[in-house]
Amino acid sequence: MPKASQALLMIIGPAALLLSACGAGPALPPEQGYGADPALPAARKQVLPVIKIAPAVGWADGQTPEAAPGFVATALARDLEHPRWLYVLPNGDVLIAETNAPPKPGDDKGLKGFFEKIIMKRAGAAAPSADRITLVRDADNDGTPEARTTFLSGLHSPFGMALVGDTFYVADSDALVAFPYQPGQTRITAAPRKVADLPAGPINHHWTKNVIASPDGSRLYVTVGSNSNVGENGMAAEERRAAILEIDPATGASRVFASGLRNPNGMDWQPQSGALWTSVNERDEIGNDLVPDYMTSVRDGGFYGWPYSYYGQTVDARVKPQRPDLVARAIKPDYALGAHTASLGLTFYKADAFPARYRGGAFIGQHGSWNRKPVNGYKVAFVPFANGMPSGPAETFLTGFLNAKGEALGRPVGVAVDKSGALLVADDVGNVVWRVVSTAPPEGSGAATATNGGK
Repeated sequence: MPKASQALLMIIGPAALLLSACGAGPALPPEQGYGADPALPAARKQVLPVIKIAPAVGWADGQTPEAAPGFVATALARDLEHPRWLYVLPNGDVLIAETNAPPKPGDDKGLKGFFEKIIMKRAGAAAPSADRITLVRDADNDGTPEARTTFLSGLHSPFGMALVGDTFYVADSDALVAFPYQPGQTRITAAPRKVADLPAGPINHHWTKNVIASPDGSRLYVTVGSNSNVGENGMAAEERRAAILEIDPATGASRVFASGLRNPNGMDWQPQSGALWTSVNERDEIGNDLVPDYMTSVRDGGFYGWPYSYYGQTVDARVKPQRPDLVARAIKPDYALGAHTASLGLTFYKADAFPARYRGGAFIGQHGSWNRKPVNGYKVAFVPFANGMPSGPAETFLTGFLNAKGEALGRPVGVAVDKSGALLVADDVGNVVWRVVSTAPPEGSGAATATNGGK
């Protein structure tokens, strides 16, 4: 950090911490921010944001996360560079997006930008992007890969991935691109073909873009996060953002499929209902327990409130001018995932290697909070489903990402299920992909521990 910045932090640091603490309000038990009807206390606008970060320290030799009873976690791949997202090819090869934010010259100005840079550095998210996708092959599913190659390089902050037939799609931070793919291929050297531009520019506040194909492969769905916390950069900067776009891969034509989703990331098709679900990071800076992140089924043409309201018709008074017409039709999300948990990864369990109660349920990668005291998230949660909807409380499935000092050994992001039915977890601070397997028969009783808040 430059000496001038260090001096500024020393001068304003105590006052900033005092003001931010005063604005946060008392923290509720974390479990009250989960479920179909989370607690929504009165908003408390923060003069300066509450900043409470688990400093990134990484894993020591021999350390692993703690899996729920009946499961064990081991490393599938180590020594990666900020692994964020995962995709499993039909032959079982695992693709890992090693990526970080692109340059955003319009998103780091002023005092707020100064604090955001401190947050990113302390949280282990300040390194340059590797801009590549790595392939790991574990053909015998024993957890020890036989091969590891650079599958694609020279990308631009890649995130989401999808294979449709013989075409492999990557959602870069500024465009959806495509490459030819042959089964078993371990490296692609062909030049990218642009399918469609994606909202980007000098701010590009929420830069991660995910992509998923429709079940028949005829449409692609891409998540695009907002260009601000709550519209403070003006709504002109939010065009086609805070949304899921539907793209025709044949023509590149696109439309807004659903909007008012502040920062959607994970997407998957729920196996019982067939509905598209997404995980969404909600807004900050109005209290320790506002606003809970969530996952929800996504309706074509649906509006989910951002920035004018949250959880249906709860108005955010910071937004000027208001839009009561949009607030009136805002859809309440289906299931809250805790305040400020940064719930990013989402995958439904469609395999049979875990006990039967997991089938159809959702695994959520919770990257962890920065705007809550005490911290929240830093785990993988599981939510059981029945008849296509959540059917019970969220459960802690993979934890141990924080040590006794409150430091981050790792931070979970993307989640996926490999060909053998094991759960894969991308850990961007630990630079590891974890593989979680069941130690009980598929029809056994190795259930996850129901501890909503987790540690």
